[in-house]
Amino acid sequence: MIRKTNIKICLLAGELIALLFVLVFLQAAPSHADIYKYEDTDGVIHLTNVPSNPKVKYVMLVREKRITFSPTINVQAYDKIITQAAGKFKLDASLIKAVIKAESNFNHKAVSPAGAKGLMQLMPQTASALNVDDVFHPENNIEGGARYLRYLLNLYKGNLTLALAAYNAGEGAVAKYNYGVPPYRETQNYVRRVLDLYQSYSKL
Repeated sequence: MIRKTNIKICLLAGELIALLFVLVFLQAAPSHADIYKYEDTDGVIHLTNVPSNPKVKYVMLVREKRITFSPTINVQAYDKIITQAAGKFKLDASLIKAVIKAESNFNHKAVSPAGAKGLMQLMPQTASALNVDDVFHPENNIEGGARYLRYLLNLYKGNLTLALAAYNAGEGAVAKYNYGVPPYRETQNYVRRVLDLYQSYSKL
């Protein structure tokens, strides 16, 4: 899930030592959001983890260290639960599976730096709204995530791209950008990845 924080550090063009310190610190820490840079007309360098201005040309400086998963992955471990949730909410089981793969890589104990949890990486407030009491319980998590996907698909009149964008960045972000995919690199990559995975799983 996309990070909700916004880190901004302004540096004079000549303060390269400070910039290098920031980058070294960010790379050394255990997990971070992607960090982007742009320089304004006054020569001030801005660093942010939310590249939200479509008029600015951002350059990625640091890529987030993603969640590390167990090398032993059983992609069929939750097929029965996925099929049941797909039937209940009138979704394609391959779509649910694609979201799980992209969100948690089938690790039911996954926790993102932003606090999203479980197989379908539900944020605490989303899980609460969906009445998911135990986000680490595979059946509860998958049912909650599938319910949310169905809600988003209904909201965007079956537009899967917008539903996935909202699943990643939030409904507010989609509305902010005139009901299109927000210009966040993480969200854009996420939508492409899930669609690719969906296509792959549909062929199995």
